[in-house]
Amino acid sequence: MLPYLEEFLHYLAVERGMSRNTVLAYRSDLLSYQSYCAGKNHPILNDDARPALLDYLRHLKEMGCQTATLARRLAALKSYYRYLVQEKYIAFDPTRNFSSPRSGQKLPRVLTVEQVETLLAQPRLGQPTGLRDKAMLELMYATGMRVSEVVNLDVEHLDLVHGLVRCLGKGSKERLLPVGSVASRFLTMYLQQARPRLAASKDGGPLFVNQYGQRLSRQSFWKAIKKYALKSGIGNQITPHTLRHSFATHLLQAGAGLRSVQELLGHADIATTQIYTHLTGVHLQQVYRETHPRARRPSDGKE
Repeated sequence: MLPYLEEFLHYLAVERGMSRNTVLAYRSDLLSYQSYCAGKNHPILNDDARPALLDYLRHLKEMGCQTATLARRLAALKSYYRYLVQEKYIAFDPTRNFSSPRSGQKLPRVLTVEQVETLLAQPRLGQPTGLRDKAMLELMYATGMRVSEVVNLDVEHLDLVHGLVRCLGKGSKERLLPVGSVASRFLTMYLQQARPRLAASKDGGPLFVNQYGQRLSRQSFWKAIKKYALKSGIGNQITPHTLRHSFATHLLQAGAGLRSVQELLGHADIATTQIYTHLTGVHLQQVYRETHPRARRPSDGKE
């Protein structure tokens, strides 16, 4: 068994402030390593652990693990062994000088402003669930919140008088986000017209509820946005984070600063936000080619 595993996971949750999903992912990755080492009689803690680690990573690669999966599992192992050294349970870190496998960065799909408008026009406002979906999608695009953050909102987190929403993000970090006038208008309509027909509690509890008055799940949101994407003609190449990616990209394209977007998204590291600069760079190149009189190539048929 991996020694001090539960203690390490508790450390991740309490002292590092990692989310429950991240802690569970670390636990799963470490148990996979433990199972492999047990089957091969590999030592886990002594000076021979380094060859065992290399053997395990080689095994994962031979099994067809993607580069991102290898990097994630190595990150869990490095963090675990660093913790053991930090707590003086072991003297030597067998993952020292291990470098994570690199892969080309996959850019997220981003909708155009016109596609977002088409998507947000799909819910049927005459139905309680349709008005709920409209308010929820408008809020997501207005704030860039994660799906998990949106579905975990309570009524009390909204301050529509001042156009604000209080959001609890990863690691239980709270941030206060502005809500635009369009999203505020549909949220007000939802609270006044639709939510009272769906929820038993009129004044408190979950903000977005299903037809039984219970908190809407991530799965239900995923089904809804897929349905609206197909209906709008965008297709099924869309994820629950697509509106979040579009929010960030559209802000940067309009001239917002990277630091401001980082704070709105709740990214701990600005490097995470910088992926959107690649997307805006592609956009700027396209604008340049289409508008600058000397950017067109001879093959375009124009000078």
